[in-house]
Amino acid sequence: MSAGIGAAAAQPDHLAKVLGEFRYASDLGSADAVWAATVRSPHAHARIDSIDSTAARRLPGVLDVITAADIPGRKLFGQMKVDQPVLAMDVVRHHGEPVAVVAATDPDTARLAADRVAVGYSVLPPVTDPVAALRPDSPAVHSGGNLLSSKRIRRGAAQQGGLPPADVVVRGEYTVGMQDPAFLGPEAGLALPTEAGGVELRVATQWLHLDQEQLAASLGLPADRVVVKPAGVGGAFGGREDLSVHVPACLLALRLRRPVLMWYPRAESFLAHVHRHPAVLRYEHGCTASGRLVYVRAEIVLDGGAYASSSPAIAGNAATHAAGPYDVPHAWIDASVAYTNNPPAGAMRGFGTVQPCFAYESQMDRLAVATGLDPVEIRVRNALRTGASLPTGQVLTGPAPVAELLGRLKALPAPADPPADSGAVLARGIGYAAGLKNIAFSEGFDDYSTARVRLRVVDGRPVAEVTCAAVEVGQGVLGVQRQIVVSELGVTDVRIEQADTRFGTAGPTSASRQTYVTGGAVRAACRAVRDAVRELAGSNTARCDGTLATVLGDRVIERTAEFHHPPTVPLDPVHGQGNSAMQFGFAAHRAVVDVDVELGLITVVELATAQDVGRAMNPLALAGQLQGGAAQGLGLALTEELVLVDGTVANPSFATYQLPTTMDVPRLRAEILELPDPAAPYGLRGIGELPAISSTAAIAAAVRAATGRPVRRVPIRPEHLVDPEDHP
Repeated sequence: MSAGIGAAAAQPDHLAKVLGEFRYASDLGSADAVWAATVRSPHAHARIDSIDSTAARRLPGVLDVITAADIPGRKLFGQMKVDQPVLAMDVVRHHGEPVAVVAATDPDTARLAADRVAVGYSVLPPVTDPVAALRPDSPAVHSGGNLLSSKRIRRGAAQQGGLPPADVVVRGEYTVGMQDPAFLGPEAGLALPTEAGGVELRVATQWLHLDQEQLAASLGLPADRVVVKPAGVGGAFGGREDLSVHVPACLLALRLRRPVLMWYPRAESFLAHVHRHPAVLRYEHGCTASGRLVYVRAEIVLDGGAYASSSPAIAGNAATHAAGPYDVPHAWIDASVAYTNNPPAGAMRGFGTVQPCFAYESQMDRLAVATGLDPVEIRVRNALRTGASLPTGQVLTGPAPVAELLGRLKALPAPADPPADSGAVLARGIGYAAGLKNIAFSEGFDDYSTARVRLRVVDGRPVAEVTCAAVEVGQGVLGVQRQIVVSELGVTDVRIEQADTRFGTAGPTSASRQTYVTGGAVRAACRAVRDAVRELAGSNTARCDGTLATVLGDRVIERTAEFHHPPTVPLDPVHGQGNSAMQFGFAAHRAVVDVDVELGLITVVELATAQDVGRAMNPLALAGQLQGGAAQGLGLALTEELVLVDGTVANPSFATYQLPTTMDVPRLRAEILELPDPAAPYGLRGIGELPAISSTAAIAAAVRAATGRPVRRVPIRPEHLVDPEDHP
């Protein structure tokens, strides 16, 4: 039986996933299918002199080889800036950039043929340092220069060109490495030609309608002849917002008039999707002798890699969140994204807020030392509260319980001390960090979702059918739709149809937005259905009750609704002022670590989190988000980094890209606040990204407390802690 809002309900696909019966995109198949494989550049930067597919075409079973010259429509794509070639034309700008695609009767032949496509390159020097890339004398990655995007914010005295004096000033430079989304399901899709000369693509994605728009442009087809359907997604975290197999698979299906299967092996997957932006962050904080913040100056440089992806929006988020969850009267903030010849960076859980959180929380720890205050006390003393304003001038009208979150964490009992007979020289440290995150899209974007609810009687029982194009990537949007219907209509037989692009958009599964906007659309459709039932029954009953089947008879009631979240505005370009976000979420973490001071090995003994969720729609799903996000933050703090050598990825495998295992991730204590947002459906608050924002900074703070080292870089390596010459 389905459960309503607030129940710890299992997800609709949980059994299939546990039993190994769930069909992921890489499990797709079709009779008479053709397999496709990609030819990728081994160089970070090179001119393409020639492409010779003769040897590949001679292999038995090879059916076609395509290059950029074969793309009938727009040869570039991009969700915010159309700058990325579907297949490289005259230049490759990053390691792994696709150059050609081979189609064959089986996957082994396709990959063998891809290896036989001869590409002549003239290797060029790569631009790999984002700070150097922004200097006037840097070689250009693109003809327009290396500044991909920038955002500036000036508040208080900064608007007149300066900052006031402060009793205590701390400065620091911080570095964040390149984290991969590391989803377990690789990029995969099945393209099917249609009788009308169009194409249908079943693909692992986060944003169906944007995929359709970009596909149609590159294929040279009207949008209504391109149908994109969601396939089983094995994790996303932002890494599926950009195109992958989409255009080559569909183009080959159209050329060969046969189904085309395409999926990336793991090493190729690491090269083919975006990663979290590496960053260099220079901060200066000033405060009074009593620890009250006076100003923040921040210069943030993000490495966007070779192409734009969602970097412009991420630069905006980095700037607007640069001061953290603290009340700062004066702010001078600049965030820039540089083009480099490193792999493209883009959306990843936290979307531009993780990097500044590590930096500003490191600064808060340094201010605590400089003022003699407890690390929690200096944070509480400066915490944002309802009615305070952000560096953008936006006033927080909803709950802002930063001080309460930190207080709850500090009140938790500490774990037991490490055993004295462990044989290692261990130092224990406790660290705290807090963060904030905007929910949904910002700066004037009309962010909405569409849902249809149909109510009918089947075998004497009422059945509710929900249609929505919100993509399920493991976060639970299908389950929350079911819970809303149960609560609104009182119907327990709820069937969810994950729609394709022939139905109205639900926007992307990103930005912690789907429960808010899709939940709002499903609620609105349910209430319209309920009103129709009341009218039919001639009754004003609050819910559809047990007499519903009698009232409906053979009638079908169907209503479709859109839900738009409260409007936002773009920031003004001079001072970066404006109400750019419709909602903020707040979370904090406490980390307890033991550090082997001789070997530099770090054990995270405990992680605790406190987060305001507005309303816990599903406590079981909430627990999964809190645990998963904290583990992802732990990975960035200690183990996860794509290592680049002159722009080339050196560790594209799970053997060498070190994800935390169950042995590395400790128990998670969770303190949940439910402070409703009156403007949100059910008072809820988006929750998915916040668990990954301050967990990294808390672990870094704990290592700093244990060792006395400054810890200015993540991931933290053992050599950073034991080598006196190597302590970033």
